[in-house]
Amino acid sequence: MKLELLEIDQADQLSACKLALLLGVFTPKSQVEGFLKFARGILHSDSAILAFQNEPYVWYSSPEGFKAFQSKKEANLAAYFDGELAIGIHHPNYQKFSDHIHQLGVEHKRVIAFNLLIDDQVSIGQIVLFDDHDEPFVEENLSLVQEFAMSLIRIIELRADYSELKELYEQQLALNFSKTKFFQVIAHDLRAPFHGLLGFSEVLAEERATLSDREVQDIAEYLNDTAQSTYNLLESLLNWAMAEGGRFVYHPMNFQLKQVSKIVYDVLNTLAVKKNIQLIENVPEDLKVYADINMITSVVQNIVSNALKFTYTDGTGKVSIEAKACDNGVEISIQDTGLGMTPQQIEGLFKPNLQVSIKGTFGEKGAGLGLVLCKRFVDINHGQISVESEQGRGTTFKVVLPTEAQVHPIVVDHESIQQDQINKQSINNQIEKIS
Repeated sequence: MKLELLEIDQADQLSACKLALLLGVFTPKSQVEGFLKFARGILHSDSAILAFQNEPYVWYSSPEGFKAFQSKKEANLAAYFDGELAIGIHHPNYQKFSDHIHQLGVEHKRVIAFNLLIDDQVSIGQIVLFDDHDEPFVEENLSLVQEFAMSLIRIIELRADYSELKELYEQQLALNFSKTKFFQVIAHDLRAPFHGLLGFSEVLAEERATLSDREVQDIAEYLNDTAQSTYNLLESLLNWAMAEGGRFVYHPMNFQLKQVSKIVYDVLNTLAVKKNIQLIENVPEDLKVYADINMITSVVQNIVSNALKFTYTDGTGKVSIEAKACDNGVEISIQDTGLGMTPQQIEGLFKPNLQVSIKGTFGEKGAGLGLVLCKRFVDINHGQISVESEQGRGTTFKVVLPTEAQVHPIVVDHESIQQDQINKQSINNQIEKIS
Protein backbone atom coordinates (compact mmCIF):
# COMPACT_ATOMS: atom_id res chain seq x y z
CA MET A 1 0.00 0.00 0.00
CA LYS A 2 1.27 3.45 -0.91
CA LEU A 3 0.29 6.99 0.01
CA GLU A 4 -2.36 8.32 -2.38
CA LEU A 5 -0.85 11.74 -2.92
CA LEU A 6 -2.84 14.66 -4.34
CA GLU A 7 -1.83 18.06 -5.52
CA ILE A 8 -3.24 20.75 -3.23
CA ASP A 9 -5.57 22.02 -5.94
CA GLN A 10 -7.01 18.50 -6.31
CA ALA A 11 -8.31 18.55 -2.73
CA ASP A 12 -12.02 19.12 -3.32
CA GLN A 13 -13.16 18.68 0.29
CA LEU A 14 -11.17 21.52 1.79
CA SER A 15 -14.26 23.05 3.40
CA ALA A 16 -14.30 20.06 5.79
CA CYS A 17 -10.67 20.71 6.84
CA LYS A 18 -11.59 23.28 9.46
CA LEU A 19 -8.42 23.13 11.56
CA ALA A 20 -6.15 23.04 8.54
CA LEU A 21 -7.96 26.05 7.08
CA LEU A 22 -7.48 27.93 10.35
CA LEU A 23 -3.75 27.49 9.77
CA GLY A 24 -4.02 28.81 6.21
CA VAL A 25 -3.25 25.49 4.54
CA PHE A 26 -4.39 26.72 1.15
CA THR A 27 -2.56 30.05 1.28
CA PRO A 28 1.02 31.19 0.58
CA LYS A 29 1.51 31.63 4.34
CA SER A 30 0.42 28.11 5.26
CA GLN A 31 1.45 27.41 8.84
CA VAL A 32 0.86 23.71 8.27
CA GLU A 33 3.53 23.66 5.57
CA GLY A 34 5.79 25.95 7.61
CA PHE A 35 5.54 23.83 10.75
CA LEU A 36 6.22 20.53 8.96
CA LYS A 37 9.22 22.04 7.18
CA PHE A 38 10.52 23.40 10.50
CA ALA A 39 10.05 20.05 12.27
CA ARG A 40 11.83 18.19 9.47
CA GLY A 41 14.72 20.63 9.67
CA ILE A 42 15.11 20.34 13.43
CA LEU A 43 15.04 16.53 13.41
CA HIS A 44 16.81 16.13 10.06
CA SER A 45 13.91 14.05 8.79
CA ASP A 46 13.06 13.56 5.12
CA SER A 47 9.28 13.36 5.52
CA ALA A 48 6.58 14.67 7.87
CA ILE A 49 2.81 14.26 8.15
CA LEU A 50 0.22 16.32 9.99
CA ALA A 51 -3.18 14.66 10.41
CA PHE A 52 -6.15 16.35 12.10
CA GLN A 53 -8.91 14.26 13.61
CA ASN A 54 -11.97 13.63 11.37
CA GLU A 55 -10.65 15.69 8.46
CA PRO A 56 -10.60 14.21 4.93
CA TYR A 57 -6.99 15.10 4.11
CA VAL A 58 -3.61 14.50 5.71
CA TRP A 59 -0.80 16.97 4.94
CA TYR A 60 2.57 15.69 3.76
CA SER A 61 5.91 17.52 3.56
CA SER A 62 9.09 16.26 1.91
CA PRO A 63 12.02 17.67 -0.08
CA GLU A 64 9.79 17.33 -3.16
CA GLY A 65 7.26 19.78 -1.73
CA PHE A 66 4.02 20.04 0.21
CA LYS A 67 1.12 17.77 -0.76
CA ALA A 68 -2.07 16.23 0.53
CA PHE A 69 -3.35 12.68 0.61
CA GLN A 70 -6.64 11.06 1.48
CA SER A 71 -7.12 10.30 5.16
CA LYS A 72 -7.74 6.67 5.98
CA LYS A 73 -10.50 5.78 8.44
CA GLU A 74 -8.49 2.87 9.78
CA ALA A 75 -5.56 5.10 10.75
CA ASN A 76 -6.60 5.90 14.35
CA LEU A 77 -3.09 6.99 15.37
CA ALA A 78 -4.21 8.47 18.69
CA ALA A 79 -4.91 5.00 20.13
CA TYR A 80 -1.18 4.17 20.25
CA PHE A 81 -0.06 7.05 22.51
CA ASP A 82 -1.52 5.67 25.77
CA GLY A 83 -1.55 9.09 27.41
CA GLU A 84 1.95 10.04 26.31
CA LEU A 85 2.66 13.15 24.24
CA ALA A 86 5.04 11.34 21.87
CA ILE A 87 5.81 7.90 20.49
CA GLY A 88 9.55 7.44 20.23
CA ILE A 89 11.80 4.43 20.11
CA HIS A 90 11.46 3.95 23.89
CA HIS A 91 7.65 4.00 23.90
CA PRO A 92 6.13 0.54 24.66
CA ASN A 93 3.87 0.82 21.58
CA TYR A 94 6.63 1.95 19.21
CA GLN A 95 6.84 -1.30 17.25
CA LYS A 96 3.05 -1.65 17.00
CA PHE A 97 2.79 1.95 15.83
CA SER A 98 5.57 1.45 13.29
CA ASP A 99 3.91 -1.70 11.92
CA HIS A 100 0.54 0.09 11.74
CA ILE A 101 1.76 3.01 9.67
CA HIS A 102 3.69 0.59 7.44
CA GLN A 103 0.32 -0.99 6.68
CA LEU A 104 -1.12 2.45 5.93
CA GLY A 105 1.56 2.99 3.25
CA VAL A 106 4.05 5.04 5.26
CA GLU A 107 7.35 3.33 4.43
CA HIS A 108 10.18 4.08 6.90
CA LYS A 109 13.09 2.83 8.96
CA ARG A 110 12.70 5.32 11.78
CA VAL A 111 9.64 7.25 12.98
CA ILE A 112 8.63 9.69 15.72
CA ALA A 113 5.06 10.84 16.42
CA PHE A 114 3.60 13.68 18.51
CA ASN A 115 0.05 13.91 19.81
CA LEU A 116 -1.66 17.31 19.61
CA LEU A 117 -3.64 17.63 22.83
CA ILE A 118 -5.94 20.43 23.98
CA ASP A 119 -5.98 20.83 27.77
CA ASP A 120 -3.86 17.66 27.95
CA GLN A 121 -7.00 15.62 27.27
CA VAL A 122 -8.53 15.98 23.81
CA SER A 123 -6.49 14.95 20.80
CA ILE A 124 -7.03 17.11 17.72
CA GLY A 125 -4.42 15.39 15.56
CA GLN A 126 -0.97 13.89 15.25
CA ILE A 127 2.40 14.79 13.70
CA VAL A 128 4.52 11.97 12.29
CA LEU A 129 8.13 12.36 11.07
CA PHE A 130 9.80 9.46 9.26
CA ASP A 131 12.46 8.48 6.72
CA ASP A 132 14.83 5.66 5.73
CA HIS A 133 17.82 6.71 7.87
CA ASP A 134 19.23 4.17 10.31
CA GLU A 135 20.46 6.49 13.09
CA PRO A 136 17.87 7.44 15.77
CA PHE A 137 16.46 10.95 16.09
CA VAL A 138 18.50 13.30 18.31
CA GLU A 139 16.74 13.29 21.69
CA GLU A 140 17.46 16.91 22.64
CA ASN A 141 15.70 18.13 19.50
CA LEU A 142 12.49 16.25 20.26
CA SER A 143 11.48 18.62 23.07
CA LEU A 144 11.96 21.59 20.73
CA VAL A 145 9.58 20.10 18.17
CA GLN A 146 7.16 19.23 20.98
CA GLU A 147 7.22 22.83 22.21
CA PHE A 148 6.59 24.12 18.72
CA ALA A 149 3.70 21.68 18.37
CA MET A 150 2.15 23.11 21.55
CA SER A 151 2.45 26.61 20.12
CA LEU A 152 0.63 25.35 17.03
CA ILE A 153 -2.22 24.20 19.26
CA ARG A 154 -2.40 27.63 20.90
CA ILE A 155 -2.55 29.26 17.47
CA ILE A 156 -5.40 26.95 16.49
CA GLU A 157 -7.30 27.80 19.69
CA LEU A 158 -6.81 31.53 19.19
CA ARG A 159 -7.84 31.41 15.55
CA ALA A 160 -10.85 29.24 16.34
CA ASP A 161 -11.98 31.76 18.97
CA TYR A 162 -11.33 34.62 16.57
CA SER A 163 -13.23 32.90 13.77
CA GLU A 164 -16.21 32.26 16.04
CA LEU A 165 -16.21 35.83 17.35
CA LYS A 166 -15.89 37.19 13.82
CA GLU A 167 -18.82 35.11 12.66
CA LEU A 168 -20.94 36.25 15.62
CA TYR A 169 -19.92 39.86 14.98
CA GLU A 170 -20.86 39.64 11.32
CA GLN A 171 -24.19 38.02 12.18
CA GLN A 172 -24.91 40.73 14.75
CA LEU A 173 -23.88 43.42 12.27
CA ALA A 174 -26.22 42.02 9.64
CA LEU A 175 -29.00 41.67 12.19
CA ASN A 176 -28.57 45.25 13.41
CA PHE A 177 -28.58 46.54 9.84
CA SER A 178 -31.69 44.51 9.07
CA LYS A 179 -33.47 45.73 12.20
CA THR A 180 -32.52 49.36 11.53
CA LYS A 181 -33.88 49.14 8.00
CA PHE A 182 -36.88 47.20 9.24
CA PHE A 183 -37.88 49.80 11.81
CA GLN A 184 -37.28 52.62 9.34
CA VAL A 185 -39.88 51.02 7.10
CA ILE A 186 -42.17 50.50 10.11
CA ALA A 187 -42.04 54.20 10.91
CA HIS A 188 -42.78 55.07 7.29
CA ASP A 189 -45.65 52.59 6.94
CA LEU A 190 -47.25 53.64 10.23
CA ARG A 191 -46.98 57.34 9.45
CA ALA A 192 -48.73 57.07 6.06
CA PRO A 193 -52.16 55.87 7.31
CA PHE A 194 -52.12 58.42 10.11
CA HIS A 195 -52.04 61.22 7.56
CA GLY A 196 -55.39 59.99 6.28
CA LEU A 197 -56.79 59.37 9.75
CA LEU A 198 -55.82 62.84 10.95
CA GLY A 199 -56.96 64.56 7.77
CA PHE A 200 -60.42 63.02 7.53
CA SER A 201 -61.05 63.18 11.28
CA GLU A 202 -60.23 66.90 11.08
CA VAL A 203 -62.78 67.28 8.27
CA LEU A 204 -65.42 65.57 10.43
CA ALA A 205 -64.55 67.71 13.45
CA GLU A 206 -64.50 71.06 11.67
CA GLU A 207 -66.75 70.71 8.62
CA ARG A 208 -69.45 68.28 9.75
CA ALA A 209 -72.25 70.77 9.05
CA THR A 210 -71.26 71.10 5.37
CA LEU A 211 -71.12 67.34 4.69
CA SER A 212 -73.93 65.19 3.39
CA ASP A 213 -74.84 61.91 5.06
CA ARG A 214 -73.27 60.04 2.12
CA GLU A 215 -69.99 61.93 2.54
CA VAL A 216 -69.99 61.29 6.26
CA GLN A 217 -70.62 57.61 5.60
CA ASP A 218 -67.75 57.46 3.08
CA ILE A 219 -65.36 59.15 5.52
CA ALA A 220 -66.49 56.84 8.34
CA GLU A 221 -65.87 53.77 6.17
CA TYR A 222 -62.43 55.05 5.16
CA LEU A 223 -61.51 55.76 8.79
CA ASN A 224 -62.69 52.31 9.86
CA ASP A 225 -60.78 50.50 7.10
CA THR A 226 -57.60 52.50 7.73
CA ALA A 227 -57.79 52.07 11.50
CA GLN A 228 -58.38 48.31 11.07
CA SER A 229 -55.44 47.81 8.69
CA THR A 230 -53.18 49.91 10.93
CA TYR A 231 -54.26 47.91 13.96
CA ASN A 232 -53.53 44.66 12.09
CA LEU A 233 -50.08 45.96 11.23
CA LEU A 234 -49.36 46.82 14.86
CA GLU A 235 -50.68 43.45 16.01
CA SER A 236 -48.46 41.59 13.57
CA LEU A 237 -45.48 43.70 14.66
CA LEU A 238 -46.18 42.80 18.28
CA ASN A 239 -46.54 39.10 17.47
CA TRP A 240 -43.35 39.15 15.43
CA ALA A 241 -41.45 40.88 18.25
CA MET A 242 -42.80 38.40 20.81
CA ALA A 243 -41.86 35.45 18.61
CA GLU A 244 -38.35 36.82 18.05
CA GLY A 245 -37.95 37.43 21.78
CA GLY A 246 -39.07 33.91 22.64
CA ARG A 247 -42.04 35.12 24.66
CA PHE A 248 -44.62 32.88 22.97
CA VAL A 249 -45.54 29.94 25.18
CA TYR A 250 -45.26 26.67 23.29
CA HIS A 251 -47.93 24.14 24.33
CA PRO A 252 -47.63 21.05 22.10
CA MET A 253 -50.19 18.26 22.19
CA ASN A 254 -51.59 15.47 20.02
CA PHE A 255 -54.56 16.59 17.94
CA GLN A 256 -56.34 15.77 14.70
CA LEU A 257 -55.19 18.10 11.94
CA LYS A 258 -58.76 18.10 10.64
CA GLN A 259 -59.72 20.26 13.61
CA VAL A 260 -57.48 23.10 12.42
CA SER A 261 -58.41 22.85 8.74
CA LYS A 262 -62.14 22.78 9.57
CA ILE A 263 -61.86 25.88 11.78
CA VAL A 264 -59.96 27.78 9.09
CA TYR A 265 -62.46 26.67 6.44
CA ASP A 266 -65.44 27.80 8.54
CA VAL A 267 -63.87 31.18 9.19
CA LEU A 268 -62.58 31.98 5.69
CA ASN A 269 -65.20 30.40 3.45
CA THR A 270 -67.32 33.56 3.71
CA LEU A 271 -64.46 35.57 2.23
CA ALA A 272 -63.94 32.89 -0.45
CA VAL A 273 -67.61 33.12 -1.48
CA LYS A 274 -67.40 36.92 -1.50
CA LYS A 275 -64.42 36.72 -3.90
CA ASN A 276 -66.09 34.01 -6.04
CA ILE A 277 -63.34 31.50 -5.13
CA GLN A 278 -63.86 27.83 -4.36
CA LEU A 279 -62.31 26.94 -0.98
CA ILE A 280 -61.67 23.19 -0.68
CA GLU A 281 -60.87 21.46 2.62
CA ASN A 282 -59.72 17.88 2.12
CA VAL A 283 -57.77 16.78 5.21
CA PRO A 284 -58.20 13.13 6.34
CA GLU A 285 -59.81 12.57 9.74
CA ASP A 286 -57.10 10.16 10.94
CA LEU A 287 -54.06 12.42 10.52
CA LYS A 288 -52.67 13.52 13.87
CA VAL A 289 -49.78 15.85 14.66
CA TYR A 290 -47.88 16.85 17.78
CA ALA A 291 -47.79 20.65 17.87
CA ASP A 292 -49.24 23.80 19.42
CA ILE A 293 -52.77 23.93 18.01
CA ASN A 294 -53.08 27.72 18.36
CA MET A 295 -49.86 28.38 16.45
CA ILE A 296 -50.69 25.89 13.70
CA THR A 297 -54.20 27.34 13.34
CA SER A 298 -52.61 30.77 12.93
CA VAL A 299 -50.18 29.41 10.32
CA VAL A 300 -52.85 27.67 8.23
CA GLN A 301 -55.27 30.61 8.54
CA ASN A 302 -52.62 33.09 7.45
CA ILE A 303 -51.50 31.04 4.44
CA VAL A 304 -55.08 30.35 3.32
CA SER A 305 -55.95 34.03 3.80
CA ASN A 306 -52.97 34.95 1.58
CA ALA A 307 -54.04 32.37 -1.01
CA LEU A 308 -57.54 33.89 -1.15
CA LYS A 309 -56.01 37.33 -1.38
CA PHE A 310 -54.02 36.49 -4.52
CA THR A 311 -56.44 34.13 -6.31
CA TYR A 312 -58.43 35.25 -9.35
CA THR A 313 -62.07 36.21 -8.77
CA ASP A 314 -63.45 35.27 -12.20
CA GLY A 315 -65.08 32.07 -10.95
CA THR A 316 -62.17 29.78 -11.89
CA GLY A 317 -60.14 30.39 -8.74
CA LYS A 318 -59.55 27.56 -6.27
CA VAL A 319 -57.76 27.28 -2.93
CA SER A 320 -57.32 23.81 -1.44
CA ILE A 321 -56.20 22.61 1.98
CA GLU A 322 -54.87 19.05 1.92
CA ALA A 323 -52.63 16.87 4.06
CA LYS A 324 -50.90 13.50 3.96
CA ALA A 325 -48.36 11.45 5.86
CA CYS A 326 -44.76 11.78 4.66
CA ASP A 327 -41.31 10.52 5.65
CA ASN A 328 -40.68 13.45 8.02
CA GLY A 329 -44.13 13.61 9.61
CA VAL A 330 -47.36 15.07 8.26
CA GLU A 331 -47.34 17.40 5.25
CA ILE A 332 -49.97 20.13 4.95
CA SER A 333 -50.38 21.48 1.43
CA ILE A 334 -52.18 24.78 0.68
CA GLN A 335 -52.49 25.36 -3.06
CA ASP A 336 -54.04 28.22 -5.01
CA THR A 337 -54.54 29.09 -8.67
CA GLY A 338 -53.61 32.73 -8.20
CA LEU A 339 -51.06 35.29 -9.26
CA GLY A 340 -47.98 33.25 -8.34
CA MET A 341 -44.58 34.70 -7.49
CA THR A 342 -41.22 35.38 -9.07
CA PRO A 343 -38.05 33.64 -7.77
CA GLN A 344 -36.97 36.98 -6.26
CA GLN A 345 -40.25 37.26 -4.33
CA ILE A 346 -39.94 33.69 -3.08
CA GLU A 347 -36.37 34.33 -1.89
CA GLY A 348 -37.46 37.15 0.42
CA LEU A 349 -40.75 35.58 1.48
CA PHE A 350 -39.85 34.65 5.06
CA LYS A 351 -37.62 37.63 5.79
CA PRO A 352 -38.85 40.41 8.15
CA ASN A 353 -39.31 43.02 5.46
CA LEU A 354 -42.07 45.57 5.72
CA GLN A 355 -42.00 46.68 2.12
CA VAL A 356 -45.57 46.86 0.89
CA SER A 357 -46.45 43.65 -0.89
CA ILE A 358 -48.32 43.20 -4.18
CA LYS A 359 -51.98 44.12 -3.94
CA GLY A 360 -54.45 41.25 -3.89
CA THR A 361 -57.13 40.61 -6.50
CA PHE A 362 -59.57 42.75 -4.46
CA GLY A 363 -56.98 45.49 -3.95
CA GLU A 364 -55.97 44.20 -0.52
CA LYS A 365 -52.77 45.63 0.92
CA GLY A 366 -50.17 43.87 3.00
CA ALA A 367 -46.79 44.51 4.58
CA GLY A 368 -45.20 41.04 4.46
CA LEU A 369 -45.11 40.19 8.17
CA GLY A 370 -47.66 37.37 8.20
CA LEU A 371 -45.41 34.78 6.58
CA VAL A 372 -42.51 35.76 8.85
CA LEU A 373 -44.69 34.78 11.79
CA CYS A 374 -45.71 31.57 10.01
CA LYS A 375 -42.07 30.61 9.59
CA ARG A 376 -41.35 31.43 13.24
CA PHE A 377 -44.33 29.39 14.48
CA VAL A 378 -43.39 26.42 12.28
CA ASP A 379 -39.80 26.55 13.59
CA ILE A 380 -41.04 26.66 17.19
CA ASN A 381 -43.05 23.50 16.44
CA HIS A 382 -39.99 21.70 15.01
CA GLY A 383 -41.43 21.70 11.49
CA GLN A 384 -40.45 22.92 8.04
CA ILE A 385 -42.18 25.32 5.65
CA SER A 386 -41.51 25.63 1.93
CA VAL A 387 -43.10 27.21 -1.12
CA GLU A 388 -43.36 26.42 -4.83
CA SER A 389 -44.74 29.03 -7.20
CA GLU A 390 -44.89 30.03 -10.83
CA GLN A 391 -45.95 33.47 -11.89
CA GLY A 392 -49.46 33.42 -13.33
CA ARG A 393 -50.05 29.75 -12.40
CA GLY A 394 -50.46 29.81 -8.62
CA THR A 395 -48.59 28.94 -5.43
CA THR A 396 -48.29 25.91 -3.15
CA PHE A 397 -47.19 26.21 0.48
CA LYS A 398 -46.10 23.03 2.26
CA VAL A 399 -45.80 22.71 6.03
CA VAL A 400 -44.35 19.54 7.57
CA LEU A 401 -45.13 18.89 11.25
CA PRO A 402 -44.10 16.13 13.66
CA THR A 403 -46.44 13.16 13.83
CA GLU A 404 -48.51 12.22 16.86
CA ALA A 405 -46.33 11.76 19.95
CA GLN A 406 -46.48 8.39 21.66
CA VAL A 407 -46.38 9.88 25.17
CA HIS A 408 -49.16 11.70 27.01
CA PRO A 409 -51.77 11.52 24.25
CA ILE A 410 -54.42 14.22 24.53
CA VAL A 411 -57.91 13.95 23.09
CA VAL A 412 -59.06 17.34 21.90
CA ASP A 413 -62.72 18.17 21.44
CA HIS A 414 -63.44 20.15 18.28
CA GLU A 415 -66.22 22.23 19.82
CA SER A 416 -64.15 23.26 22.87
CA ILE A 417 -61.21 24.24 20.67
CA GLN A 418 -63.52 26.33 18.52
CA GLN A 419 -65.07 28.00 21.52
CA ASP A 420 -62.21 28.40 23.97
CA GLN A 421 -59.10 28.80 21.86
CA ILE A 422 -60.25 30.45 18.65
CA ASN A 423 -62.00 33.77 18.90
CA LYS A 424 -63.99 33.70 15.70
CA GLN A 425 -64.77 37.39 15.76
CA SER A 426 -61.07 38.19 16.17
CA ILE A 427 -60.16 36.05 13.17
CA ASN A 428 -62.93 37.63 11.10
CA ASN A 429 -61.46 41.01 11.96
CA GLN A 430 -58.09 39.76 10.66
CA ILE A 431 -59.31 38.39 7.32
CA GLU A 432 -57.84 41.41 5.60
CA LYS A 433 -54.65 41.01 7.68
CA ILE A 434 -51.34 41.93 6.09
CA SER A 435 -49.70 39.09 4.28
